[in-house]
Amino acid sequence: MTRKALMLLPAAACALLLAGCSSSDSDDTAASAETSPAAAATCPTAEPAADAQPEWTVQGTTGSVEVVGQTDTTAPRITVQAPFAVDETEVKTLQEGDGETVTADSMISVCYMGVDGRNGEIFDSAYQRGEAAEFSPGGVIPGFSKALVDQKVGSTVAVVIPSEDGYPQGTPDGSIQAGDTIVFALKILSAN
Repeated sequence: MTRKALMLLPAAACALLLAGCSSSDSDDTAASAETSPAAAATCPTAEPAADAQPEWTVQGTTGSVEVVGQTDTTAPRITVQAPFAVDETEVKTLQEGDGETVTADSMISVCYMGVDGRNGEIFDSAYQRGEAAEFSPGGVIPGFSKALVDQKVGSTVAVVIPSEDGYPQGTPDGSIQAGDTIVFALKILSAN
């Protein structure tokens, strides 16, 4: 996957992608991912070393994915052998933090990267923007919420999410299609 092939979405579309209903038959969003410029934390933008070893490898029903987690100075890397698909959400804590525990009602600050398993392209990345997003885990798609709730602040986490826990009908802009498995690598920076 080359950087030239990557697609970034405008900030408003990013909020739409992270925000999702807990039910798949509604177009209303429960909450949106927002960044607060005055209080926003930064996310590292540097690429991991070329020889960085994956911290998690998942063999899907088709394809596979390898995840290198965030460090203090580098963004994560998600490498997809496409098309990648799974039947159920799987969460992997790459490095456990030592902060407070995230609940569905917490307001959190998170650095994250989302990749579509269909084509291996990044569809949203706080790392590429260099700025964390702030939102409540209770207001995002079910699979992303599963990756956040009960984690500790400071944790780096990866998650693979089938369509049922992500976007069963796809996204309105078509960047994620019905049936697509999506993958996130993230770090939880704060919660209150």
